[in-house]
Amino acid sequence: MSATAFVAAASARNGGLRRFASQEALLAVAVIGLAIVVGFINPRFLAARNLSDLLLGNAYIAIAAVGMSMVIISGNIDISVGALIGVLATLSGSMAVAGIPTVLCWLTPLIFGLSVMAAQGAVVAYLRIPAIVVTLGMMSILKGGLISVTGGRWITDLPQDFHLADRNIYGVPMPVAIMVVATALAALWMRYSAAGRAIYATGGNAEAARLCGVNPQRTVVMVFALHGLFAGIAALVYATQLRVIQSTTPPGLELTVITASVVGGVSILGGVGTVVGSTLAAILIAEITSALVFINVSPYWTDAVRGALILATVIADIVRRQRRAARGWKR
Repeated sequence: MSATAFVAAASARNGGLRRFASQEALLAVAVIGLAIVVGFINPRFLAARNLSDLLLGNAYIAIAAVGMSMVIISGNIDISVGALIGVLATLSGSMAVAGIPTVLCWLTPLIFGLSVMAAQGAVVAYLRIPAIVVTLGMMSILKGGLISVTGGRWITDLPQDFHLADRNIYGVPMPVAIMVVATALAALWMRYSAAGRAIYATGGNAEAARLCGVNPQRTVVMVFALHGLFAGIAALVYATQLRVIQSTTPPGLELTVITASVVGGVSILGGVGTVVGSTLAAILIAEITSALVFINVSPYWTDAVRGALILATVIADIVRRQRRAARGWKR
């Protein structure tokens, strides 16, 4: 074998190993491995009904995590997403009960979510206010406003044609189909489009991105708007799979969405990560929650496990960055 061929073969082999050891691959192995272990302890865990409910009940979290991943990759964060999803679900359900055409009930959360998040992105980008401060304020506004307007009432008597989540596409439940399509399209767009690469550049080093012709302000507004669109889709899936909608924000939803993004391999420091990892992490977190029930462990441990996953992932990311920086310095 010639030296050139040997180097090429070694490079291909190393590339394959890196792909196998990627965050997405590790998460996929974890999802499958956990299912096998818990299924061995309690075979009912692997019942088709339980696995289907696990995916259907958490698809909206994975969809929201796709948008959140984009925001964190850009070097920002959003803690208002849970409150926004609650408001959008309530808005969509209220419109449906009021007799508004179904298509408008479906489209309104998407448009409203995009608009609210784009406005937050503009404040972050052009007024240079930290995203955590802006979104914390918006979370309070949305939560307080929702309770003040609705009084926390229950929305009932939803029309049958409103329930988009009950439909199937070639035998695939609509929430799962939307989750897969949203993840695939976002992954391809982030990887191959100039706008997607600009998000990585802005999150990695905003000043360097600017010198390369990227407008960091416009990129931040764009990524928040996209995040709002995905939050609107998540709210639509969430609202249309319920028979009764309570006019409150789902407790702890923003933390679950952020956890899915971070555990999925998105660096909390920005510039690194994929949306595929966040979707797999959302499934893994839901699987852990369900597994604790099937092995008779208190569900209160879910929060502890979630916190441990965040800490482990962030520490691993910092260690990787330090090692990469050390290798670069040695060279």
